[in-house]
Amino acid sequence: MTPVQPVRGTQSLIGEDADRLATVVDAFDRVRRLYGFKRVEVPTIEHTQVFARTIGETTDVVSKEMYTFEDRGGEPITLRPEFTAGICRAYLSEGWKQFAPVRVATHGSAFRYERPQKGRFREFHQLDAEIIGAGEPQADVEILAFADQLLKELGIEGAILQLNTLGDPESRNAWRDALYEHFKAHARALGEDSQARLERNPLRILDSKAHQDWPVVDAAPTIDEFLTAEASDFFAKVTEGLDAAGVAWERAPRLVRGLDYYRHTAFEFVTDRLGAQGTVLAGGRYDGLIETLGGPHTPAVGWAAGIERLAMMIDAPAPDRVDVAVVAENAAREPDAFAFATQLRAAHIAAEIFVTGSPRKRYDRAMKTRPAAIVSLDVRDGAETRGFKLLDSDNAQAAQAQTIFDAQ
Repeated sequence: MTPVQPVRGTQSLIGEDADRLATVVDAFDRVRRLYGFKRVEVPTIEHTQVFARTIGETTDVVSKEMYTFEDRGGEPITLRPEFTAGICRAYLSEGWKQFAPVRVATHGSAFRYERPQKGRFREFHQLDAEIIGAGEPQADVEILAFADQLLKELGIEGAILQLNTLGDPESRNAWRDALYEHFKAHARALGEDSQARLERNPLRILDSKAHQDWPVVDAAPTIDEFLTAEASDFFAKVTEGLDAAGVAWERAPRLVRGLDYYRHTAFEFVTDRLGAQGTVLAGGRYDGLIETLGGPHTPAVGWAAGIERLAMMIDAPAPDRVDVAVVAENAAREPDAFAFATQLRAAHIAAEIFVTGSPRKRYDRAMKTRPAAIVSLDVRDGAETRGFKLLDSDNAQAAQAQTIFDAQ
């Protein structure tokens, strides 16, 4: 019988591959505590409208990529394709407004039906950080400093922060109108996808990957021509704050977010280490998003990063190493092995028991795991024997284990 295969675009991990993801999550939890971000959990499933409203009915994510189904009650339900919408829904419906401004972070699975490729899966894992209820540019600086420190903690060198401003609504609307006129005048030179975007959202043409569009895109007006004094001052304070925090950045005047609720800061950390798909972390200020969910005007800024993509870029973590291997080389000593291992674990010393397989090979199997110390329990000539071998004198837990062993 042929074994059942995994669903396309999903993966099961063991050993180093699993350890890489855990290393990314551990670094994220460590850094988010340094910045005072609270850990939160949100549901894996939401009412479809949560994502349709916030991600946009006409985006590829909503129209092509979401895993949507009707539950037994006939309600349209969607597996989360990202975290921000669910966090904002919780902010409105579960009383989080009382804590505003809130600094929250989470991680977990997300789902999108897209073509699997290097670093991209249909079930993937994301890190997510948000500041909700803070409209000051200092919030943008803080969340970008968090992201920058995370990448440094992971040892990911060469990731460049690309930064742009989308301005306030007045600036953005004026820029959008100018882009529409520009692209409309050159519509025949644009590809089919960009022509379709022209009426719906001309800003998205700036994101075009079609080479034929690039000359028209390069000649398009930039946001700087339309910034109000207030919007210009906001962006200046963000860049000044980043400089003060020691976060290196470069201006990316074509970097956009297509949906209207995005305001002011937009950013990506990009690298050339993953081929064409070079973005490892991205986000922006989305002051209008919570209004789309029926809430009051609420400023917010956040980012997300793919854990798998980050895991591909870090050094291989050291494999798990047990402090003490406890070996029963005789079946009669197995209860003693369990008893001693339990004593070690109660003292917060990692212990692995070897009581299965051939008694004569258990010691050899234990040594192959490279423990810091090994305990051998046996019966020879009718008498019980016990031995402790310290293999790594620098391991404090193993040294403590020896003290416990000698005291018995």
